[in-house]
Amino acid sequence: MGDFDVSVILDNLPFLLQGLQLSLVLTALAMTGGIVLGTLLALARLSELKPLAVAAGLYIDFFRSLPLILVIFWFYFLVPLVLGRPVGGFYSVLIAFTLFEAAYYAEIIRAGITSVGRGQVAAARALGMTYTQTMHHIVLPQAFRAMVPVLLTQGIILFQDTSLVYVVGLKDFLTSAELIATRDQRLVEMFLFAAALYLVLCFSASQGVRLLQRRLAK
Repeated sequence: MGDFDVSVILDNLPFLLQGLQLSLVLTALAMTGGIVLGTLLALARLSELKPLAVAAGLYIDFFRSLPLILVIFWFYFLVPLVLGRPVGGFYSVLIAFTLFEAAYYAEIIRAGITSVGRGQVAAARALGMTYTQTMHHIVLPQAFRAMVPVLLTQGIILFQDTSLVYVVGLKDFLTSAELIATRDQRLVEMFLFAAALYLVLCFSASQGVRLLQRRLAK
């Protein structure tokens, strides 16, 4: 550690921040899409229409049984074949992350929906509210309030998983750090910096989730 050189980090900071930007954008977009699709899947799985519930259950079980890196490979090669034209690594990875995360968000949201008292649902229906109105005005607002900490925790995991995009040639934060480390032969500096940044971001986000959880509990 005697020849630890901080300048290699400072000199390459713009390139590293560009990789971090890709990781954060991918996390935000995949999380948003995953929650939207996951909500639809959760409602479908709780539906009284048996075929719809079975289809949603098969989707969730299928993606939860696969490693994410395999799903990334699938969509990286499959999406261009289906569309008949190249779509780029970022969009292929975004589709893969969104569909994969939706399966996990669906189970979180389903648990949140079932935690709402059935008496409230029965009261809403007795007042003449439709199923859609009951979900929109009664169930989902309470469910999401209870689920916010868990959804955000899953988002932290998603951010960490964005490091897998290296398999399709995208330069996320960790891949950018690795490229610099290999090029300049400064593995200690770059990987320590990468670990420190992941620790700061994820720990800060975790503390924020805990604070939010305590506020919601009040």
